[in-house]
Amino acid sequence: MKNFKNIAISVIISAFILALSVFAWVKPNDEFSLNERRQLAKFPELNFNTLVSGSFMKNFENYTLDQFPLRELFRTIKAQSEISLFNKKSNNDIFEKDGYITKIEYPLNEASLNNASKKFKNVYDKYLKDTNTNVYFSIIPDKNYYLIGDDSNYLSLDYEKLVTNITSKTSYMKYIDIFSELSIDSYYKTDSHWRQEKILPVAKKIAGEMGVELKATYTKTPFEKEFYGVYYGQYALPAAGEPMYFLENDITKNAVVFDYQNQNNIRVYENSKGVLRDPYEVFLGGPLSLVTVENENATTDKELVIFRDSFGSSLSPLFIEAYKKITLVDIRYIHPNMLEKFIEFNNQDVLFIYSTSVLNNSETLK
Repeated sequence: MKNFKNIAISVIISAFILALSVFAWVKPNDEFSLNERRQLAKFPELNFNTLVSGSFMKNFENYTLDQFPLRELFRTIKAQSEISLFNKKSNNDIFEKDGYITKIEYPLNEASLNNASKKFKNVYDKYLKDTNTNVYFSIIPDKNYYLIGDDSNYLSLDYEKLVTNITSKTSYMKYIDIFSELSIDSYYKTDSHWRQEKILPVAKKIAGEMGVELKATYTKTPFEKEFYGVYYGQYALPAAGEPMYFLENDITKNAVVFDYQNQNNIRVYENSKGVLRDPYEVFLGGPLSLVTVENENATTDKELVIFRDSFGSSLSPLFIEAYKKITLVDIRYIHPNMLEKFIEFNNQDVLFIYSTSVLNNSETLK
């Protein structure tokens, strides 16, 4: 009887493994993970060079991990085991605290801050130095600054050191401190980004420092579906969706927006695009390399150039009322040397505004 039980268990396990193996080879490859918001690995090129260099096996391992059958189910089982069974506080550095899901950002990477400072200085020296431009710099704290605070149970950046480090290397720009204009409820519970309806104080603080005033009122328009942020998928455990709003009025509706990356006009709020992959792309089409926003009825004739990451997509619409033209530049996707083909730097306000996450991982900057 014992032998029969052992044989039966072996047969069941073998059949399960065989079924998974067959399924893995016959199922179509998934190109994109909505939960993780990233492209999944494709079958690597097989030739003599990739075999000899070892790149084929490395890429093949990534491919098998990304295309594994029932991958999302196993990710959830693994996450549940980490948190509930092994009593860990995080899964893949993602954790939940006070109803907010977030990612550990640690340690402070001073080499990355130096790299970011160098990239900004290169832009300044090439385009802004000795020109009639007003140059500003601001840092967007990640939500761990407000969520973790002095809680020693979680690793956290030394934010004071981060600010001191990078501002000391960017003294040619006027620093605008916005930390006090935010709180934990300024951020989505399942995402890294801030809520647009919560950042009007930030926009007004920055605008005031740049010498313009924001007076417009907005309608808080709900996004048509519940928002599930990037951490929802990465955490791989059940979490509730949350509402997403964008602030609109006649100014945002009538602004002329051009996407240089795809060579077409878009809207300030791209509802249809946001539904497809990342709803945060509702704001100015998401992470695009170069975008201009024009408002013939602005309260000033001034122009604003914003060097930004994804946080800038939701902040920028709040400046439209005051600037005749706004140019958004994302040097994660366009090399600064290309900018002279599109922008003549003269008599503009120029704002560098980046999240602590990008500054601490600045290898993404070109």
